[in-house]
Amino acid sequence: MENWTQTLSTGTLLAIAAGAILLILILIIKFRVHALLTLMIASLLTAIATGLPMGSIVNDVLVKNFGGTLGSVALLVGLGAMLGRLVETSGGAQSLADALIRTFGEKRAPFALGVASLIFGFPIFFDAGLVVMLPIVFATARRMKANVLAYGMASIGAFSVMHVFLPPHPGPIAASEFYGANIGHVLLLGLPLAVITWYFSGYLLGQVLDRKFAVPVPDILSGGKQDDDPPQEPAKAGTVIGIMLIPMLLIFLNTGLATLIAEKVVSADEGWVQTLRMIGSTPIALLISVLVAMFVLGRKRGTKASALEKTVDGALGPVCSVILITGAGGMFGGVLRASGIGQALADSMGHLGIPVLLGCFLVALALRIAQGSATVALTTAAALMAPAVAAAGYSDWQLACIVLATAAGSVGVSHFNDSGFWLVGRLLDMDVPTTLKTWTVNQTLIAAIGFALSALAFSIL
Repeated sequence: MENWTQTLSTGTLLAIAAGAILLILILIIKFRVHALLTLMIASLLTAIATGLPMGSIVNDVLVKNFGGTLGSVALLVGLGAMLGRLVETSGGAQSLADALIRTFGEKRAPFALGVASLIFGFPIFFDAGLVVMLPIVFATARRMKANVLAYGMASIGAFSVMHVFLPPHPGPIAASEFYGANIGHVLLLGLPLAVITWYFSGYLLGQVLDRKFAVPVPDILSGGKQDDDPPQEPAKAGTVIGIMLIPMLLIFLNTGLATLIAEKVVSADEGWVQTLRMIGSTPIALLISVLVAMFVLGRKRGTKASALEKTVDGALGPVCSVILITGAGGMFGGVLRASGIGQALADSMGHLGIPVLLGCFLVALALRIAQGSATVALTTAAALMAPAVAAAGYSDWQLACIVLATAAGSVGVSHFNDSGFWLVGRLLDMDVPTTLKTWTVNQTLIAAIGFALSALAFSIL
């Protein structure tokens, strides 16, 4: 690979890239091939088509980039899933929702449920969040003798924005890795962006949709399988919030120290600085949070060690597919970089005059519309656009904005090829036209607002 030089023209490389994307879409949409297998096939064929040395394709390009991506992603996603599962099984979701409804009042119950979902959406994945919260949403709406959309969209929209924009969810983690963005910066910018986006696309839109579409509360609590043996003494709301704040505060500490080092306020060689930065690194911050949650939500409340081990182990199975798909996205990105396609794409965008920020958003949006999965769209778009982003020489804060803009594109226009479209429609017992007029509108509004805020922050920073 060191002595190999690309001899194909820019036009040929871009045609191969277009063919690779078309192949991905055909395999996923028409033939329903799993995204992991699809990305592996596309990576291998792209490497061969671009003339990479046959002896180097497997180990030096495919496996190396797959493993490199997993090294930074797998730990974060796995630990985040464990933390979410511990909070879920402790009864903390119910406690927090009840506390917020008492605080905000029953008239503002949708807002309270949305705030609870924002808090739980930090470590809990979208699907799991629905399982945790929708039974509470349904019970609250039924208690208020109201239709469900105002309550449901506030909660579902909250989980969606947190899953799309914030680590430790796999999409933003993968995009941060591909773009070289600091996760602390992504968190600092992504948190207010997610909350503002949710307020308009989830809470306020839910109020409007509830007046337009009379969707009754489903007769059966279809938000997921209920725990056969719910906790006798659910974790207190304050305890859960405190645990959720641990990883965020530690990661923010690391980011703050990095800023102080850059400004030469403190020295990176100081032992105490290195120790605090290690503790504030994302994997260690999440590890500490999981250990605290195991003790506070598990052993301290009388949970047996065997049951606790089973709980955290059960959190890993559902995220394995996401982790492997993310790794395959890194593999595809590695092929694009090694073959010169990434640089060709960057040069072409520069000649066309399309700003990189807008380009990242549009590529992610196109992939989302075409194949459905937000995670696949975000991962693939970031892999495609990483060379263009690297060539632009952006600051750390601007790189965080690029991550968020790409994430915004990956969520827009959810429709029939998105599993979330069917999941939400079925859980709320809505027909297809109503789902298009509610859920699809919500996702598209998230994309529009998220990109607008990302672009605003990018222009300022």
